[in-house]
Amino acid sequence: MKQPLRIGLVMKSRQADFFREMEKGACLFAEANNTFQLFTTGTSNQTEIDLQIKLIEGMISDGMDAIVVVPIDSTALVPVVVKAVRAGIKVINIDIRLDETLLAENGVELAYVGPDNETAAKAVGDILASQLNPGDGIILIDGLRVAENAQQRHNGFIKSMDQAGLRLLGCDAADWETEKAEIVFRRLFAHNPDVDGILCCNDAMALGVIRVLAERQLTGIIPVVGFDNDFSMREHLKSGALLATVDAYGSQMAVQGIKYALKVLDGMENKGTFNTPFTLIRGN
Repeated sequence: MKQPLRIGLVMKSRQADFFREMEKGACLFAEANNTFQLFTTGTSNQTEIDLQIKLIEGMISDGMDAIVVVPIDSTALVPVVVKAVRAGIKVINIDIRLDETLLAENGVELAYVGPDNETAAKAVGDILASQLNPGDGIILIDGLRVAENAQQRHNGFIKSMDQAGLRLLGCDAADWETEKAEIVFRRLFAHNPDVDGILCCNDAMALGVIRVLAERQLTGIIPVVGFDNDFSMREHLKSGALLATVDAYGSQMAVQGIKYALKVLDGMENKGTFNTPFTLIRGN
């Protein structure tokens, strides 16, 4: 095995707080470890699927020993990941799970490192439900629906709502983006002005919702929950504009992925699910 090893980290939007923290944590780990070189890259937003594929193709051409990837799209990224595996590169899938059926059809099995998004979403959804009464109405803002974590968070929120006897008034995707969430929520709110609570599949979209509520002087009156514990949302947790969120420890998720990549390069089987921790963060 040649030294030092070369490991690539391919993320989604490097503009998002979550992935800035992920990159920072990975770089700090690499600086403290002299057995490998880390090469980080990512897209500029949460929906640039074609660009992310090109970034992985570039790492294949550069001859990485391993690639740790957060796929934007759980199915569209499978072919290029399979290409990397067939080129002899070890691939570790983190945060958003790649489609296991498609991988299996190509004879590929990968380790997955990341949180149990469905369980975490239900837990933060339960905090919102605890503030409401059976029959109250909810709006749900989804992430990018082709991403497995968006599907799992949606499912977790729905489980929480069903258990509490809440009604889903409206649901649409804002693709993880603040500005899109503002547009989506304005429309949904116009049709459902009697909404009692809002579930957002990440904090960036929760920020868009909070901006709309602030315009109507409803900050803290209609509860909002998010996911990710973005640094930019700390003030909204303190003010009560954001009722709760989930810290999935993005700064350490890539570190765990790199650690598994090193183990696989050292001979460990590249398979299995390794759940990373999450913590509920409640506002004041």
